This record gives sequence, structure tokens and C-alpha cells, in this order.
Amino acid sequence: MSRPWLASVLCLVAFLALAGRAGADVTLSESNAPASVLDAQISSLLASENAALGRLDGKRLVRLGKRLRWPFSASRKAELSYSREFLAGLPPADGDAQWECLSEALYFEARGESVRGQFAVAEVILNRVDSPDFPDTVCAVVNQGTGRLFRCQFTYTCDGRREFIDDRAAWIEVGKVARLMLDGHPRGLTGGATYYHTRAVRPRWSRKFTRTAAIGAHYFYRPALRTAARH
Repeated sequence: MSRPWLASVLCLVAFLALAGRAGADVTLSESNAPASVLDAQISSLLASENAALGRLDGKRLVRLGKRLRWPFSASRKAELSYSREFLAGLPPADGDAQWECLSEALYFEARGESVRGQFAVAEVILNRVDSPDFPDTVCAVVNQGTGRLFRCQFTYTCDGRREFIDDRAAWIEVGKVARLMLDGHPRGLTGGATYYHTRAVRPRWSRKFTRTAAIGAHYFYRPALRTAARH
């Protein structure tokens, strides 16, 4: 009879054994080190189980292992640093089609931006998903208008050129940003923006909207708040 939890137990035990050494493999401040976050999470989870590791049976270890998901802890949301050093300390990310669409948008729209700028563009896309004025999935938002030359929402999807992902390091980086944002990191950079443009242009629509932020090479906007009509 197979024991599906056995592999999880072995992986978890090995992971716990290596966690204390993980901090030596990367150069990060102590507060941002993945091992520190992981150690704190494990301690908290063990306390909540009201048992020491040696007394956990297979099922409880599997349950504990399932809660140790990327990026290790919800508490990491409060510790996020908008820096490449922080992202370098995270494991490679992956996900479903929505993650892939967001990663692609960040790659083609913002890979040359600062990390803060990448997060800001991700905020706009997710703000659109939440807005009744736009489609309700990441992929639908990113591909809105695709197929109509220069009439799409994100230029790389309708400029008539074939796009290639040929910078692996940049792809890994934006993938981590996409994963963090899809996992619910607070959107605190753009003030609820649903539009942006580069500083090099001044589109006509921008005059009607409220500018909420200037980050890197982009300005960010949201529609002006409507006021009640007076009679």
C-alpha cells in the first residue's frame, strides 16, 4: 500500500534540517532572509499544533507541509522590500495561466524598470481585474484588444511584432513579482491606478484622469472620482 504522505514527510524533514543554513547562501539583511521567515513560520505552526516535531505523526506533518507554501509565509507580505536583493532571496516562482499572463505583461512592459516599477505595473493590471470597467481575469485584461493593430491595452500584444522571452534572469525576476502580487500582497504604490503611460508621451486621455503616482519611467492614473449631481 502506497503512503502518499511519506515523500512529504521526508522533504519537510530535509527542508527543516537545511533551513538554518539557507541564510549563508544569499546576501540579505536579516529581516529579509528567507530562512529567518521560514524558521519563524515553522515555530508558529508547531506551536499551533501544540506538539514538538518529533511527536507529529504522518498526517499532521503532511498538513504542516501543505501550509509551507511559496513564498513561505503570509508574514512576508509585511517584510517585502522593493529591491532585487529581496527578490533574489526568493525561490523561483511558477503558476497557472493567470500567473503566466501577468509575468509576460511585466516582462514586456516593465522588465527594464526598477523592482518598485514592476510592482506598480502589476498593481495596475490587478486593479483592472477588480474594476467593473475591465475584464475579470488577468489574461483577459492583458489581452484586451489584442488582434487590432495598435488598438490594444498593452502595446506588445498588438504592435504587429513577434515577441520573444530571451532574458532568463528578467523572466525569473518578474515571475516572482507576479507570484507575490497574485498571492495577495497589498497594492500600496499606485493609489488604485488603472492606467499608466511612459514619461516620454502625454496621451490625450491622461488629462481627464487623476495622476496618482510617478514611479520610474511611468506615470500612473485613475479615473476622476464622480460626485453626486446637484439639482
